[in-house]
Amino acid sequence: MLTHAQVWNAIDRLAARAGLSASGLAKKAGLDPTTFNKSKRITPDGRARWPSTESVAKSLAATGASVETFMALLADNPRAPVTAVPLIGFAEAGAGGYFDDGGFPVGKGWDEIAAPAITDEHAYALEISGDSMLPAYRKGDIIIVSPAAPVRRGDRVVVKTKKGEVMVKQLTRKTSKTIELQSLNSSHGDRTLPMADVMWIARIIWASQ
Repeated sequence: MLTHAQVWNAIDRLAARAGLSASGLAKKAGLDPTTFNKSKRITPDGRARWPSTESVAKSLAATGASVETFMALLADNPRAPVTAVPLIGFAEAGAGGYFDDGGFPVGKGWDEIAAPAITDEHAYALEISGDSMLPAYRKGDIIIVSPAAPVRRGDRVVVKTKKGEVMVKQLTRKTSKTIELQSLNSSHGDRTLPMADVMWIARIIWASQ
């Protein structure tokens, strides 16, 4: 039988896998930021409280995790299921032949890496190089990108322009005409691009940190 502690620990582990705090996970899932706070896990009369099914479902959707992954995180010593996803270096992502016009991985030259179970069969991994994404991502970090995942304001995304430039930013606004992107590194400027110049945009659903 599941315990309250197992379920709350699984939520904490889900947040950590996404590089978030519990409140950060709640916010990313479109919930009140205090939804998963420690104080919300106990009722006013001292009884343990369950998280709602809706809050768990929204958290899974926000992080791109499957139900199977969450079930693995419930274990006291979780071993999340893994799968193999194609991997290339971030510096190579701007070269031709690795992606189609929709941002899906194609062609040869990909390595493979074991990663937590991902529901998007077209997901792929990029290995970060350089320090332009500090402090969010460091050289050698692996990010997993889902070209099929819906992209929403506040998501960290990979964007490729028609000129071949590839960048990792945080999406702040997207309209039919423009896209506004916030840099992860304060020493690099934010970007506003015409949608006509964007080849594709895909959401980052996991990082190896």
